[in-house]
Amino acid sequence: MIAYDGKRWIALLFKIRGSVVPALAGRTVIAGALGGLAAWLYHQRGFHVPSTAHTILGVALGLLLVFRTNSSYDRFWEGRKLLGMMVNRARDLMRQGLSYIEGDAAGARVHQLDLQRKIVVLYALIRQFLRDERDLSALGATLTPGERAALEPVQVRPTVAFTWISNLLAACAREGRISEQRLMRMDGNLTSFSDSWGGAERILKTPIPFAYAHHIKAFLVLFAFTAPFAMVDTMGWLTPAASAILAFALFGIDEIGVEIEDPFGYDPNDLPLDSVGERITQDLADMTSSR
Repeated sequence: MIAYDGKRWIALLFKIRGSVVPALAGRTVIAGALGGLAAWLYHQRGFHVPSTAHTILGVALGLLLVFRTNSSYDRFWEGRKLLGMMVNRARDLMRQGLSYIEGDAAGARVHQLDLQRKIVVLYALIRQFLRDERDLSALGATLTPGERAALEPVQVRPTVAFTWISNLLAACAREGRISEQRLMRMDGNLTSFSDSWGGAERILKTPIPFAYAHHIKAFLVLFAFTAPFAMVDTMGWLTPAASAILAFALFGIDEIGVEIEDPFGYDPNDLPLDSVGERITQDLADMTSSR
């Protein structure tokens, strides 16, 4: 995700990285070229098409584009809320572990540090799952050799990490380090963590319906590439510029929707999964060290 200052609008205006400008170049040039053709045909042959149909269809297209962008942003914002919930559950689960796991100090400390490590592993595995990645070496020393071997053949790895944390808490309860009531509270936090992951997976596995995506693109191409022939009697030789600007605006709105509808990857406008993981790791380390 790109950080920027919205108040510095001039610097923002000329910032290309993260914008949809590179993706629109080809379509904008085509629209401008069609505008040139329309202007030539109009001045040479008097050819143009009535603008009534485009005026009416433009309203419908605008509504479709607004709905498209809103749908994509809803997915993006929901993904961000789910990531925030994972951060909250990680912090709260660690807080509970530091406060609730009792008994001899050395033994309690071992379990608390193990809980810290497993929470970090859990989020890292969720991040890999959302990005369809399988390289466990990226997790570094947070995994033991035994855990790495156990995870290697598993398709949906976060489920295993959830089980590890549940087993750790259950072992603490059997040893008398956590009361049943406190165990239930911690298990509720773990369940909420799992629900957040499930919500992110729902976004990942449910793309914008193909029929809708196909139709709006076909409608958009038809409108933008025929509009020059409808505006030429008014715009004259300015038709190429007007056509390019119109195409840039309309295709840009659709492209923004495409850019943000799947927010878990590495694109400049995707959610900061890596930064969230670093935040969780640092916060849990600070909590544990200050205990």
